[in-house]
Amino acid sequence: MAANRIITVVGCHAEGEQGDVITGGVLPPPGDTMMAKKLAFERDHDDVRQLLICEPRGSVARHVNLIVPSTRDDCVAGAIIMEPTEYPPMSGSNTMCISTVLLETGMVPMVEPETRFRLDMPAGPVDIVAECRDGKCVSVTLKNVPAFVFALDAPVEVDGLAASITVDIAYGGMIYAIVDAAALGYEIVPGEARELGELGEKIRMAVREQHPVTHPELPDISGVSIVQFAGPLTREGNRVRARNTCIVSPGRSDRSPTGTGTTARMAVLHARGIIEVGGGLTHLSIIDSEFHGTVVGVTSVGQYPAIEATIQGRAWITGLHQYFVDAGDPWPHGYVLSDTWGRDTAVLQQ
Repeated sequence: MAANRIITVVGCHAEGEQGDVITGGVLPPPGDTMMAKKLAFERDHDDVRQLLICEPRGSVARHVNLIVPSTRDDCVAGAIIMEPTEYPPMSGSNTMCISTVLLETGMVPMVEPETRFRLDMPAGPVDIVAECRDGKCVSVTLKNVPAFVFALDAPVEVDGLAASITVDIAYGGMIYAIVDAAALGYEIVPGEARELGELGEKIRMAVREQHPVTHPELPDISGVSIVQFAGPLTREGNRVRARNTCIVSPGRSDRSPTGTGTTARMAVLHARGIIEVGGGLTHLSIIDSEFHGTVVGVTSVGQYPAIEATIQGRAWITGLHQYFVDAGDPWPHGYVLSDTWGRDTAVLQQ
């Protein structure tokens, strides 16, 4: 074999959602902020994302994260998140994977029973509190970037639906359109995953067209990126509990409860007066894994009232991989097919 490239990746998942971490073979991009680094990598090195996420080396269910030097003195490291069709500014499940890999591979010294550090993410700095025991990162609690609501009960016309629907549009590190699953006849169970994926993409495209939104302080973050199908709430003291699934473009259910989605939904619930500071949301995924979100404060982002929130979950390392690109391989950037990727086989979000 004559390899043109070798990339080392630590496999990891957070509550079922794959968030592998690149630890060798890829140089960091330039930039004086993590957002600038993300944009530079997206512009100049998207071949790395396609190589590792597209077939035959990856799959539509995979996310990959690149560890890079921080641009801030108060952060131990930075990260660029790569998903099937986009580079999110923030991701809760991926941050849990990144934190777990940093600790369990020794890149960040582990302190028991608790290790604290900060990560430099494109959406802003994120504080980490990792519960550590017997050399293992048992759980990760992250303080997410501030979350806020763009619109409540926004009407949307969706191709294929007889009547218009309403969505809540909120930011929790990514921009979400949150839909009442029960109103559309869904229970959020595994057997509905394919149908929810296809419908979620239709809703996402409709909301992007009919309700364009942009983060007031980070103009590179614009447009609804993910649709969340939200289940009914049950009350547990000052907390609520609910199922959900978030449709990751190009149209699949997030296996985890989705950290940025949990934060966005808490912003909506706080705006509606359903949860207060000190309360929170226990979010279940389509495979019954859980994230535990808590509203810890209030603030503002531009003209929008906002919440500060933490998300707690777990991640597990699954293996160590080295990926090769043989000089004669006809698919050095991989390929996608609609049987798994979805009807739209674009490799960047539309």
